[in-house]
Amino acid sequence: MESTSTAGQITGKKKPNLSMAQIINMSMGFLGIQMAFGLQNGNASRILANFGADVHELSWFWLVAPVTGLIVQPIIGHLGDNTWSPLGRRKPYFLIGAVLCAIGLVMLPNAASATQMMAASVLLLAVIFLAMMDASINVAMEPFRALVGDMLPKHQGTLGFSVQTILIGIGAVIGSYMPDWLTQLGISNTAPEGFVADNVIYSFYVGAVLLLLTILYTIFTTKEYSPREFAEFANENPETVHVSKFSDIFKDFARIPGQMQRLGAVQFFSWFALFTMWVFTTSALATHHFGLSPEDTHSKAFNNAGDLTGKLFGMYNFWAIPFAFLLTPLAKAIGKKQTHALALLCGGIGLISMYFIKDINLLWISMIGLGFAWASILAMPYAMLIEVIPQKKMGVYMGIFNFFIVIPQIINGLFGGPIVSRYFGNYAMDYIVVGGICMIAGAVITMVFIRSDDETPEEIEEEIKQVHF
Repeated sequence: MESTSTAGQITGKKKPNLSMAQIINMSMGFLGIQMAFGLQNGNASRILANFGADVHELSWFWLVAPVTGLIVQPIIGHLGDNTWSPLGRRKPYFLIGAVLCAIGLVMLPNAASATQMMAASVLLLAVIFLAMMDASINVAMEPFRALVGDMLPKHQGTLGFSVQTILIGIGAVIGSYMPDWLTQLGISNTAPEGFVADNVIYSFYVGAVLLLLTILYTIFTTKEYSPREFAEFANENPETVHVSKFSDIFKDFARIPGQMQRLGAVQFFSWFALFTMWVFTTSALATHHFGLSPEDTHSKAFNNAGDLTGKLFGMYNFWAIPFAFLLTPLAKAIGKKQTHALALLCGGIGLISMYFIKDINLLWISMIGLGFAWASILAMPYAMLIEVIPQKKMGVYMGIFNFFIVIPQIINGLFGGPIVSRYFGNYAMDYIVVGGICMIAGAVITMVFIRSDDETPEEIEEEIKQVHF
């Protein structure tokens, strides 16, 4: 039911529940984004090593991703909150990000060929194309998080983020396994020194095409609410809705709710661990399981370690899919924070177990725990977050929340490589264990500091008032 006040303000209008098909449609683009992300995570270190990067330098090159996220996501979130176009509120950013990311996917593995046409270092070009991919993924990814908050009533939030997690898992499995699938089809996984193998190059081509197709699917099947409808949902007069200034981003950051700060601490340790895994797994497997020296980054055995990394990353994304189905009933049974803490504990044990499981055919066991953790990391913090941020600031606060994801990656990127070099003799598996310990620390923080699901409505409302001006 709706009623209209004398000032023209609409009161009492609530967001309708969306069907499962509608939720899938609006999240489909995440499948393509995560396929691109999976290709990058599984192959960037391998590509950079092929181009001549040393193991202790890899984390420095990976700094490109979190630095671009730190800058891009709050800006994109703010713009999405305060602009409207014929395509909608968030969809223009999906499209722009997808096109630029597709170009980066094509160019990154071909950086060596590009240097023959321009006077530039192959590593420099590779980093430029990697930065282009990262910035574009961030442009496309942040609006998808905000879209769940935009389109769904809060009680459907866990379901919405769980559906995103399922599609993320499917996309990541495809991206992670694609190089190995192409190898099995007879495409070479080796290349001359200084170049990237054909199976990786063609995988990136496939990723570019699927990214564009899935983003276009979401654009054509999803209709966003108009600014008037958002105002009505917030019980505001549509004619007098305040448009935030760009400088308000800094004010928003200063007024983040307490629950968001506590979730940020959990995110810090979780993403420190994930970054460790993404950057160092290929080197860790090459030295710990294949018996290679840290200097060997071009042999067939090293490339086999790179293929195995992609398959393992595909496995944890595969396991994340069934766990994503379990998140909603498990959260209802034991609570959101308990579910997230359990998942992080399993993920930490999974990372640490990679040190002790010497048979590469059994490493899939480690990926089970990581799959549970990954499913929860992609869903539960956001499901808890949307309870305490106002609708009209959904985009900018999703962007600011990304700070707690990228800052640990920046710190790890600056110091991870030197730590592996100085303290672990360039044998990266020991640092993988450190990542596991960090994830377990995130589980402890979740249990000790995150508020329970049984907060009263008055407590939640007080959190939201902190960011209303």
